[in-house]
Amino acid sequence: MSTNVWCKPSFILFLTLLWVALASAQKDTTGFWEAPDSFHKGRFWTAAGTGMVVYTGAVLSLNHLWYTDYPRTSFHSFNDWEEWQQMDKAGHMFTAYFESDWAYHVARWTGMKKKSSIWTGALVAIGLQATIEILDGFSSEWGFSPYDMAFNVAGAGFWAGQQAVWNEQRIRMKVSTTYRKYPDERIMGIPGGETTIRERTDDLYGSTFLETFLKDYNAQTIWLSVNIHSFMKTESKFPKWLNIAAGYGAENMFGGFENKWEMDGNTFATNNEKYPRYRQFVLSPDIDLSKLNIKSKPLKTIVYILNIFKIPAPAIVLNGKGGVEWDWLYY
Repeated sequence: MSTNVWCKPSFILFLTLLWVALASAQKDTTGFWEAPDSFHKGRFWTAAGTGMVVYTGAVLSLNHLWYTDYPRTSFHSFNDWEEWQQMDKAGHMFTAYFESDWAYHVARWTGMKKKSSIWTGALVAIGLQATIEILDGFSSEWGFSPYDMAFNVAGAGFWAGQQAVWNEQRIRMKVSTTYRKYPDERIMGIPGGETTIRERTDDLYGSTFLETFLKDYNAQTIWLSVNIHSFMKTESKFPKWLNIAAGYGAENMFGGFENKWEMDGNTFATNNEKYPRYRQFVLSPDIDLSKLNIKSKPLKTIVYILNIFKIPAPAIVLNGKGGVEWDWLYY
């Protein structure tokens, strides 16, 4: 699907609600925020039951919100590799990554052994993402994307490999985004009519902060945040929480494959010289929130969930136009 998987609020809500439900549904002799030493049936069925209910509701909601306006077809695939400067592929990888991480910790909460929890985390993430791809495959508007699925598996595999080898995430995938104000520049259509860039982006990405936060590829950056201390000797005095992050983004995208679109019987296009589509690469310091010395276990869990976001920080930006820029507060 051309729309970023990261913007699927139903699936983000699924994991968030699951975590919250677990936090209020179970009392036992083990401290709630502690993983039990052995498999706990009560916790397992609480997690599984809550997950299935929320998952079913999320799929039904997703089907209603995204697919009912388009005819159903037989299952088919399509090649979307050139869409969105591959920002959607980075989004697929990121989404599967953090879904794996969260599902793993839920599995550990039930008392599953680490190896089983790793498998559970990765397979849950792949299953969630595969649901979207299958729905896409039966929609006339989209189709099953082998590339999307490959990046889904890559994200889950990237997480699982680190967890299996290091028993921690030394290189975390994160996301950042900022609210964009697009110009009211008029664009004339063929054979007639007119629109503006802002009208196009409002239709494409939404107009509210939440919509653009979830959907605007121009505003998003996907990061690999490396924890430096974890690669040093144990006695190193380098701050455990300080990371260095490399980000990937793109600019001036007003359509999936090109900046041309149809509306009300007219064809519109932006000036490619004024608004060239290009990629950019970013280098910036970051904080691994999971490494902070937080005593409160509920607060530590909340902070861990928020660790999917890259903090605002100074950055060096290498853009696809051949320029190098310094940003005092990149987000």
